[in-house]
Amino acid sequence: MIRSAVTLSLVAEAAGGPFVFWHDVDEAIRTSCELGFDAIEVFPPDAETVRALQLPSRLSGLKVAAVGTGAGWVKHKLLLCDPDSTQRKKAINFVASIMQVATDLGASAIVGSMQGRSTPSLPKAEARKLLRDSLEQLNQVAGQLGRALFYEPLNRYETDQATTLAQGAELVHGLSATKILADWFHMNIEEADMVASIRQHASQIGHVHFADSNRQAIGRGHLDWLPLVQALQASGYEGYLSAEVFSLPSAREAAQQTIDSFGRIGTLSSRRS
Repeated sequence: MIRSAVTLSLVAEAAGGPFVFWHDVDEAIRTSCELGFDAIEVFPPDAETVRALQLPSRLSGLKVAAVGTGAGWVKHKLLLCDPDSTQRKKAINFVASIMQVATDLGASAIVGSMQGRSTPSLPKAEARKLLRDSLEQLNQVAGQLGRALFYEPLNRYETDQATTLAQGAELVHGLSATKILADWFHMNIEEADMVASIRQHASQIGHVHFADSNRQAIGRGHLDWLPLVQALQASGYEGYLSAEVFSLPSAREAAQQTIDSFGRIGTLSSRRS
C-alpha cells in the first residue's frame, strides 16, 4: 500500500525551500503523529547530524521515508559532476555517508540538487558523463547496503542532466540498485503527459514527492493528481507519497492539507483511514 510522509529540513542554508517542517524535530514528529502520517522525510546538513538525533528513540511509531542529500550542494557546495576529481570524490563520499545513516534507519537516500548541471566551462555531455560515473559508484554502495538509491530528475531551471522520468531512466539504466524519484512539481513543468510517464516508468519509481503545481500542498494548486495516484496504484507501487512542499499558509496547515488529500483515496494506507 502507498504510505504518507511529510518533510523536515534541518539545513539553515535551505531556508525558504519546499519543506513542511523546519529545525524542530520534536514538533515535526509530534504534529506528524497527531495528523496520522506514516513517516517523515529528513533533509540534514550531514550524516553526523542524523546520528546525533537518535531518531529511533524519538519517532513515536513514525518511519523515516527517505534522507535527502541536498545539503551537499546547498551547504557544502559539492556536486557529483564536478570536473575536479578531488571535489567529486568528496561529493560521492558525502552521499555515501548519508546512504549509510539512511540504511540504519530503514530508509533510502535521495540524489537531487547534487547532480549539478552543465556550465560554460563544462559541456552538457561531459557533465552527464561525470554524473553517471558518480552514480555508478554510488549504485555499488547501494548494492552493498541492500537499500536503493533514489535519483530525482529536476526541472530545467535546476538542472539539464535529466528533467523527465524518461531521461532519468536513461541516465540510471543498468544501475540495478538505483530507482527514480518522481517529483510532481518538476513533472508538471517538464512532462507532456504525467500519467503516461508514470505508467511507462512505474517499475523504476522508488519514491514520490507529493506536491501540487505551485509546490504547495496537494489541493492548493491546479494539478489533476488523483489520476497520478491511480496510475501508481495500478502499477503496484508501495512506496511513499512525501510532501516536499512549502510550509504555506503554515507548516501545520500544509501538513493538514496533505493528509486530508489522503482521505480522498480510500485505498491508501494512512492512520486516519
